[in-house]
Amino acid sequence: MEKVSMDTIVSFCKRRGFAYPGSAIYGGFANSYTYGPYGVELKKNIKDLWWRIFVQERRDIVGIDSDIILHPRTWEASGHVAGFNDQMVDCKKCRARLRADHLVEEQLKIECEGLADVDITKLMKENKIKCPKCGSMEFTDVRKFNLMFQTQMAKTGEEGTAYLRPETAQAMFLEFKNIVDTMRVKLPFGIAQIGRAFRNEITPGNFIFRRLEFEQMEIEYFIEEKDWEKIFIQWQTSMKNWLTLIGLSSAKCHNYEHPKEKLSHYSKRTVDIEYDFPFGRKELYGLAYRTDFDLSQHEKFSGETLRIHDEASGEKILPHVIEPTWGVDRTVLAVLCDGYREEKLEDDTDRVVMQIVPVLAPVKVAVLPLLKKDGLPEKAQEVFNRVTVFGNCEYDESGSIGKRYRRQDEIGTPVCVTVDHDSLTDDSVTIRDRDTMKQERVKIELLVSVLKKKYFV
Repeated sequence: MEKVSMDTIVSFCKRRGFAYPGSAIYGGFANSYTYGPYGVELKKNIKDLWWRIFVQERRDIVGIDSDIILHPRTWEASGHVAGFNDQMVDCKKCRARLRADHLVEEQLKIECEGLADVDITKLMKENKIKCPKCGSMEFTDVRKFNLMFQTQMAKTGEEGTAYLRPETAQAMFLEFKNIVDTMRVKLPFGIAQIGRAFRNEITPGNFIFRRLEFEQMEIEYFIEEKDWEKIFIQWQTSMKNWLTLIGLSSAKCHNYEHPKEKLSHYSKRTVDIEYDFPFGRKELYGLAYRTDFDLSQHEKFSGETLRIHDEASGEKILPHVIEPTWGVDRTVLAVLCDGYREEKLEDDTDRVVMQIVPVLAPVKVAVLPLLKKDGLPEKAQEVFNRVTVFGNCEYDESGSIGKRYRRQDEIGTPVCVTVDHDSLTDDSVTIRDRDTMKQERVKIELLVSVLKKKYFV
């Protein structure tokens, strides 16, 4: 099929229960989405697989689950209070709030990295930058806009102001000492977390790609400084293997090495994994060598020592950090974009099929009685009770068998099991493959083992 459009994916997600616009009965709420029954299963499967691969199957990584609201000093130490800002401008005519640097980059085709607010203001005035909403060229001066959501605590005083975390990373640095003291870890080791983060961005968009509230799967991997290049490459390989595991096309995945002059203040090397979304090539995951910036900052601001004993030298050292980061929502979107197919079949009919790898499929197995009578539903229920060992499964007896196959193809169910009249006498069922549409007959007593071998190894 031709390249899928973003409108097609958004429409598909709403129609088939993957994601709905949030607060729709009140007219919607900007960049707010609710994962529907199939979307939440897909999202959970991604997180469960990640946790199994990167935490449970590794001896060098442990997990935590921290609060969303951390001590306010955390964000002073990390640099977010002073430096986590967008360059904002308002249209004087329609009052749209916009990213000034993005407007200049898009309309003048120049790079705004590092330009001061006053310089961007001057560029906008001299080059007649237009508002994309109404076409006006009258804007306020550019000003800084901090991306952290503020909230007020019940206590009084300076620390009464707190923030919703803009990233999950900092909690892993705050708990570093506790992990070292309680888990008998030795370098190199990692701390992993899956959790929500919040960024009050001026121009979020592109469906679930950029939300105000999003989820991250993140690891802070603590190392000795001398080993950083070797371990960085190891993590590049692990992240590449993950892309294959979740079924993303290698032709659509690309590495982007950040130039030294554009690295974040804490990074010595950063490589993004980018994906070719319908709206362009954008960041999917990131891998950064953060040096010892975070631990040293938290030592400085907290007054606590975060150094650990190095067996090789016998000295106390402050570990360095490699940080691999995965966006959960962006992974969901990439999997959907990569898997969506519209096919013309040999009988000149059309079908939509979501070719998701079985381990991520929202529905693992669909059990379909050929008819709603003659004892077939009862037999099908027996079969359904067997296959639920694989996770979320569906029982469907509504409509023709062909329409039921199409429904399951569209949501990505890898295999359908059909119970017919012969099943009552030979104790066998027909299994149908989603991608090839080929069918084979299997004894019910062997069904679980056959499905496990073919689909759910």
